[in-house]
Amino acid sequence: MALNFRHSQILEIARRDGQVTVEGLAEHFDVTLQTIRRDLSELAEGGQLERVHGGAVLPSGTTNIVYEERRSLNAEAKQAIAQACAASIPHASALFLNIGTTTEAVARALLHHDRLMVVTNNMNVANILVANPSCEIIMTGGHLRRADGGLIGSLAASTIDKFKFDVAVIGCSALDSDGDFLDFDIQEVSVSQAILRQARRTVLVADHSKFSRNAPARIGSLAEVDALYTDKPLPAALAQACATWNTQVISTA
Repeated sequence: MALNFRHSQILEIARRDGQVTVEGLAEHFDVTLQTIRRDLSELAEGGQLERVHGGAVLPSGTTNIVYEERRSLNAEAKQAIAQACAASIPHASALFLNIGTTTEAVARALLHHDRLMVVTNNMNVANILVANPSCEIIMTGGHLRRADGGLIGSLAASTIDKFKFDVAVIGCSALDSDGDFLDFDIQEVSVSQAILRQARRTVLVADHSKFSRNAPARIGSLAEVDALYTDKPLPAALAQACATWNTQVISTA
């Protein structure tokens, strides 16, 4: 197998699963552990992975994965999360859906809900829900982030303050071991915090890849949300903390 091809495949697996192991890759490619260690070291030297004990993870850094890559990453898991989340949302609800590929999956899962009012700062969510004729769609306005169709900044936050939502469905870029959920853009964080203030019930949707990522800006804590929908069980300590906080954890695994 050509070296560059193996590197690209290793990166694809890392983006899908959030991490890779030396033993798992050696078995997958039918090569020695030493060969995989060398591959991971070269990818780490190029800034494409970060070495950890027994393998590697995606770099934490301060830059998010580009939008098109995020859209395809863990697509089946996001669909399962979205279906479970949408099933808990009553018809005739007032909702907020924020920026993120998982919240976009939730929007697709809501296409057959009746008489929804959805406020969003995500142009992709609005375009998806246009196909639901009984859904009223309100855009927040704000500064357009061309990379992903998100509307951010003070105008978006001030629009949110005019509403009270039955349910807010939000995403994040990372979820750390303390239960803090994080993002890369401080302007997006201020919008997400406004959403938390204005929702009667808040739901976080995050696939397992977020457990092994990091981001510099704190949105809030799982203690502040009513439910987390994810695709794999949480680490034991975090699961226990969620039980203490009365944060419901729904795993599609």
